[in-house]
Amino acid sequence: MREGQIRRKEVRTVRALGYHLLTEFYGCGHDILDDVGAIKNVMDGAAVASGASIVESVFHRYNPHGVSGVVVIEESHLAIHTWPEYGYAAVDLFTCGEDVDPWKAHDFLRKALAPQSTSTKEIIRGEIPEEQSRVKPTPAPQRLEDTVGEHL
Repeated sequence: MREGQIRRKEVRTVRALGYHLLTEFYGCGHDILDDVGAIKNVMDGAAVASGASIVESVFHRYNPHGVSGVVVIEESHLAIHTWPEYGYAAVDLFTCGEDVDPWKAHDFLRKALAPQSTSTKEIIRGEIPEEQSRVKPTPAPQRLEDTVGEHL
């Protein structure tokens, strides 16, 4: 390749093994972020809203404040870490398969936690070229184009 020449990528259809949302919720209420039972219920509800099948949920409350937890689903996981003293929650929604939509879990959590603002990044996980895949491609969630940004 000569200097200044641009290498062009060939366009191929890929199969995504999963979709991973990384969301930050700002300006949430202190009480809900510090209530391990409420956070467990909200996260389990988000898993159900996404269409996932829950395997197990494990949550822990820290002293003096904060909650961490994970909902293991047959299709991957949903995790949360809260900082009530800052009104902040970091959420990780990783789903695989065509019947689970992480954006539905995201929307459920957004309503339940009532943040003043959010920031979300979407990562497509396991991009396998279709010609190498042994199964049909997994369709993208409906809001794939909404990959990064502020949501109010």
